Amino acid sequence: MAEQNWLKISVKVSRETEEMISALLVTAGADGVEIEDTQDYLSAATDFGDVMPEIEQADTIVISAYFPEATVTPEFLITLREKVAECGDFELTTDRLAEADWANAWKQYFQPVRISRQLTIVPSWANYQATSENEKLIFLDPGMTFGTGTHPTTKISLWALEMVLRGGETVLDVGTGSGVLAIAGALLGAKEIYAYDLDATAVRVAKENIALNSTTTAKIHVAAGDLLKNVTQDAEVIVANILADVLLLMIDDAFKLVKDSGTLILSGIISGKRECVLNKAIEAGFQLDTAMQQGEWHCLVLKKQKEELFFG
Repeated sequence: MAEQNWLKISVKVSRETEEMISALLVTAGADGVEIEDTQDYLSAATDFGDVMPEIEQADTIVISAYFPEATVTPEFLITLREKVAECGDFELTTDRLAEADWANAWKQYFQPVRISRQLTIVPSWANYQATSENEKLIFLDPGMTFGTGTHPTTKISLWALEMVLRGGETVLDVGTGSGVLAIAGALLGAKEIYAYDLDATAVRVAKENIALNSTTTAKIHVAAGDLLKNVTQDAEVIVANILADVLLLMIDDAFKLVKDSGTLILSGIISGKRECVLNKAIEAGFQLDTAMQQGEWHCLVLKKQKEELFFG
């Protein structure tokens, strides 16, 4: 059989359009997406002693997608450019790859990485052992579509979960994607996790990743779901790492489902949307407990205060 060649299409765009452009490329038929963001390297060293490269910070990111070369016709590129242009200014480049190069090209960006004091994300193909009794390993195979779990919004979601969970909680993971937050919740001691995603592929991938983490499988229940619509399960903790505009649609439902003194973790919020999301959460009845930030991305940890009874 003749070797199939691949075309790597790279789009340089503003950070705010990451989700839109990634979704556009996947919808166009990409067999994999990778994101290069200078905000992943915000300092020369992390709290865990890992030396990071010194990289000049930029307001743009590069999103690369892989397509079978035979599918990328001139008409395809014209249409793709038009759709990308609707999201703002961009630069688009192409690079031809042989099948052997493609097979491992995206994997070089996914190595074991310590996310927090307890959590390390490990690709399913890596030979990695925990370095201490307290280190918890999250094994992931993102299927080249759902990312590696190291994007700033995922990192601060994981930090928030580690800060909030004490053991024995019920957790709702809204928009689970790769399932990384659900897996982390189980490893951090949650009793049960209910994970939802509207995308059927995400549901499948989350189940596959959970299966890689055998100690968590009994705790995690994954199902298709549109945010928290029709969900009746209450919880001590609800976590959602989605776009800010989508978070706004679920806050009222989250307030109904989170128990008194429970916690709502909202991540995926770009700087320009932070106050809008926070104001909506306060309006619903939450109080801000902790705010986290990495670069332009924000995570809000909110508390539902137990109602006090007053007698006249």
